Amino acid sequence: MKAMILHKQGQSLSLEHLDIPACGKNQILVKISACAVCRTDLHVCDGDLKDPKLPLIPGHEIVGNIVTMGSGVKNFSVGERVGIPWLGSTCGKCFYCRNHMENLCDSPGFTGYQIDGGYAEYTVANQNYVFSLDLDMSDTDVAPLLCAGLIGYRSFRMAGEVRNLGIYGFGAAAHIITQIACHKGCHVYAFTRKDDKESQEFALKLGAIWAGASDESPPVKLDAAIIYAPAGVLVPLALKSLRKGGKVICAGIHMSDIPSFPYTILWGERMIKSVANLTRKDGEEFFSIVRGIPISVSTTAFALEDANIALDKLRKGELQGAAVLVTGNG
Repeated sequence: MKAMILHKQGQSLSLEHLDIPACGKNQILVKISACAVCRTDLHVCDGDLKDPKLPLIPGHEIVGNIVTMGSGVKNFSVGERVGIPWLGSTCGKCFYCRNHMENLCDSPGFTGYQIDGGYAEYTVANQNYVFSLDLDMSDTDVAPLLCAGLIGYRSFRMAGEVRNLGIYGFGAAAHIITQIACHKGCHVYAFTRKDDKESQEFALKLGAIWAGASDESPPVKLDAAIIYAPAGVLVPLALKSLRKGGKVICAGIHMSDIPSFPYTILWGERMIKSVANLTRKDGEEFFSIVRGIPISVSTTAFALEDANIALDKLRKGELQGAAVLVTGNG
């Protein structure tokens, strides 16, 4: 099979030909049709996230069809379309796993980080961390839901029952969760890079009632703000936009340092929370919601061999929505 390989962080991926991986106990072998390009992939490749398995096949927003199944696999069938997310394994024994917080597992395995991922034509995955995808959407459109959608949903749920919701960083996750938030009756206020009129118009088209630069003040105080951009400088800006008792949700796995800020903008029982990974329950709830909401996913398709180009466009902020690698297997 063809695969894009990371040999050293900070260097480009290399196109190589590898043996199709063997399918072990409790595993399924998936013929990949699409794999979305996530900012977390960028953090892994650029070295922001330390100590990946090397060499590594990145990618954790994987859509494909089951080719073979190992012993012990239940509830799946050959040919079935499935999705493989970031969370690839947990220990099942630590305090967090025993208390329904598997996203905080002490010994996890993450797809495209400790486990080879989806920048390839085939991959294997543990059956317990795979979602059946009975959605009326193309493989390319479904792929970003496996992380941008799932983390977007977890961050939205963490914000609680809100009316006025701010979203900072209008990329893949933001454009999906904006549609869900609007469907649930929220007023969405979109914050983008200064002078990024294209993203602001995109946000308004998807249902946001206001869009502006991240250093602007919204016309109302926000009940909560979700930060998808990996920029710590946005945290004080979001705090200033909150009502008393409001929340700032930091939704990325990596963020630059948060600058110091006066206690006065935190006072009033405002809160800052982070989102860490996802649970399988998140996925079950999210895909149940997606089945009932007509979600429009904005994607730009790239050939598998062009993964470095897709990553560079993401790095430069040149994408609207999500980049998706397609293998031709679909």
